[in-house]
Amino acid sequence: MKAFEIVSPDGIDALNLADRPSPAPGPGEVLVRIRANSINFRDLSTILDPEPRGIPYPRIPNSDGAGEVLSVGPGVTEWKPGDRVAGTFFRDWDSGGISAAIMASALGGATDGVLAEEVVLPERGLVAIPDYMSFEEAATLPCAALTAWRALVEEGKLRAGETVLLLGTGGVSIFALQIAKMHGATVIHTSSSEEKLARVRAMGADHCINYRETPEWQDAVLDITDGIGVDHVVEVGGGGTLARSAGAVRVGGHIGLIGILTMDRVDPTLLMRKSVRMTGIYVGSRQMFRSMLRAFEAHQVRPVIDRTFALAEGREAFHHMQRAGHFGKITISL
Repeated sequence: MKAFEIVSPDGIDALNLADRPSPAPGPGEVLVRIRANSINFRDLSTILDPEPRGIPYPRIPNSDGAGEVLSVGPGVTEWKPGDRVAGTFFRDWDSGGISAAIMASALGGATDGVLAEEVVLPERGLVAIPDYMSFEEAATLPCAALTAWRALVEEGKLRAGETVLLLGTGGVSIFALQIAKMHGATVIHTSSSEEKLARVRAMGADHCINYRETPEWQDAVLDITDGIGVDHVVEVGGGGTLARSAGAVRVGGHIGLIGILTMDRVDPTLLMRKSVRMTGIYVGSRQMFRSMLRAFEAHQVRPVIDRTFALAEGREAFHHMQRAGHFGKITISL
């Protein structure tokens, strides 16, 4: 079977498409024929800069994949051949709180990922995917969708009528838009592209702000909310956005901190005076994933895919992510 491998620190073009022997499932394990992957910024970062992350060579990248069960190992009772499944971002996070041991089970980093035709995963490291979704659509769910769900629903306790501020039009933000509208929230969405703002408006965004035309967009958010600020911010932005998000959130509001590019300095006095609750969001558990899938099925939510590449075009898929012009998710069909 074929698999892409990180074999050096030399970036995207150094990815190696290798032939590997088909793996066999052991006790409690499941062999999955991967039909699609999706790419997250974290996957790109791992390829571009593997050595500070302690990535051994060769390492199969990517955390998010969907496919069908080929065979099961001894003791597996939850799955059978032919079941349509997606992997969980963390192999070992079934429920409860996160821990260092759980973090060490992240696919495509501490362990091999899923940019391969066949992978072995733990029985409890899989979820059943909705019948109405394609493998490509289901492959977008494990990281980006669950991150947005956890930020707004699990941690934010989102309620109908509340206001949500979303930054940009990458995978997490587009899923957050769908989740917010599913819950009856008012959405304020930012982007530097009028074309992309038109697309989020068509998806239900209530207010749109072009941050190039309005660099102090936190002031525009306060104007929209009559000076109160938003209930929730899904913070995925780059340098300078966290301070503005802190200015845009209401007293007692919640910021889900996701974007690893957010390295700007923030005056903690502002957060303290406003009693802001800020939560670091690192994906979520299998239990959260299943809750999200039940909601998605009830509302027939369909992931937004920017472009799908063939496996042989895998390097170009990462270049497409690096160019940062996408809207929604980038997928690879296997």
